[in-house]
Amino acid sequence: MNGPPAIGGFMRTPLRSPLARMATWFAALLLSVSLTGCGYNDFQRLDEQTQSAWSEVLNQYQRRADLIPNIVATVKGEANFEQETLTRVIEARSKATSIQVTPETLNDPAAMQQFQAAQGELGSALSRLMVVVEQYPNLKANQGFSDLRVQLEGTENRITVARNRYIQTVQEYNVLSRSFPTNLTAMVFGYKPKANFQVANEAAISAPPTVDFKKP
Repeated sequence: MNGPPAIGGFMRTPLRSPLARMATWFAALLLSVSLTGCGYNDFQRLDEQTQSAWSEVLNQYQRRADLIPNIVATVKGEANFEQETLTRVIEARSKATSIQVTPETLNDPAAMQQFQAAQGELGSALSRLMVVVEQYPNLKANQGFSDLRVQLEGTENRITVARNRYIQTVQEYNVLSRSFPTNLTAMVFGYKPKANFQVANEAAISAPPTVDFKKP
């Protein structure tokens, strides 16, 4: 069989027929529609939103941790302040900041639970500290402490907003990853369910304790 004629010493590649080109374009279009219909674009969008929401959660937790050394230093200046309360805050901060958080944490429920528990304990220790401060008029009147307290309250509010955004985004992502037919897309492209905050447990962990100042 004779091959395609040579031109200038080079073999000429046969041109693809219009029908073949049309079939290629149709296949590409079909693939694009299939990916869209099976939630691929939604997975991409929600995965990026989850990463962004998680980064904001970490930023706000770090902001809270950064405020604590100044709070502790100010409180230490108050004579006869309850040392047990102060120690709990210091230890809780140390524990919370010692946990290594990586991108894989989002796919590890056990690691997420450990992180959440540590942050909850820190929140509880800070709540107790603020309750105890009410018994020290001089400390309450300290302008530096008042400023730090306002910053802490603002940070706690931002933590709540950031956590709620993360929770909602992960819930939407996980529903998509477990529903048919988008669960097939998740399996093909490796979109695994992400770990979420356990709201009920967090509320119990971070609830401020009852303080009885009548005890000796």
